[in-house]
Amino acid sequence: MELKLNALTKRFGNFTAVNGVSCTMSRGVYGLLGVNGAGKTTLMRMLCTLTPPSSGEITLDGRDIFQIGADYRKILGYLPQDFGCYPDFSAEDYLRYIASIKGLSPAVSRRRIDELLKAVGLQNVRKKKTKTFSGGMKRRLGIAQAMLNDPAILILDEPTAGLDPNERIRFRNLISELAQDRLVLLSTHIVSDVEYIAEEILLMRDGEIVHSGSTQELISAMPERVWLCAVPSEQVARLERGFKVANVRLSGSGAQLRILSETPPVPGAELAEASLEDVFLSCFGQTGGELNDTL
Repeated sequence: MELKLNALTKRFGNFTAVNGVSCTMSRGVYGLLGVNGAGKTTLMRMLCTLTPPSSGEITLDGRDIFQIGADYRKILGYLPQDFGCYPDFSAEDYLRYIASIKGLSPAVSRRRIDELLKAVGLQNVRKKKTKTFSGGMKRRLGIAQAMLNDPAILILDEPTAGLDPNERIRFRNLISELAQDRLVLLSTHIVSDVEYIAEEILLMRDGEIVHSGSTQELISAMPERVWLCAVPSEQVARLERGFKVANVRLSGSGAQLRILSETPPVPGAELAEASLEDVFLSCFGQTGGELNDTL
């Protein structure tokens, strides 16, 4: 299975939300990582045939997905960023309703609903109305509905929004299990959502894929290095204005800073091992001076 994007572009009037995106995906987990407003949701809506591109194409095994139409959507699972469900439906009733829309037989839908409610931790509240659910519980129900038809392609837009840390870990483990025989594309602005489960990460900025690769490949390609700096507290503001500062820890009259820079930012700075969070800051972060210039 090969899902290919070729010079994909989407314009809304004079605004270009997605600009000439090209990439190829097969089975496995892909992380689409970028800040809010980068164009991730627009790209995913095109992948789900909800929004046609202004130019370019998306093909599955060489065939345009918009021409494949209903047969493409049969193998697709989608969790939108703004997921909503009927408040007076129970979790079980809602999934049964979605299963009927997707054309699942009663026997298959019963089995899938049982499996998925257990997988997302809603088995004990399956009879409760969704209006009583927390935001995290509704998000887990959304993940379950996206997987009802056992899709070959699973598109998840900000799937961990509203999930607490334990739920986020459960979700990552679930996605790792699901990706063994399908393509999973997960969009997020949260680095930890994709750092350990995505085989390839696509960094999206201003509608374009600016970098892609495994976590280690992205770290190796990062232009800056990471420095640990011990400085007096009064120097923190100056350094924040001049450098990309990943972390500040105050201690007494001093501070420990984690700074991205091609050269040592202060005398005595020590090199540290870079992480995907550092890559994110390198790609999307601003120094205080850059931020002030935009105001």
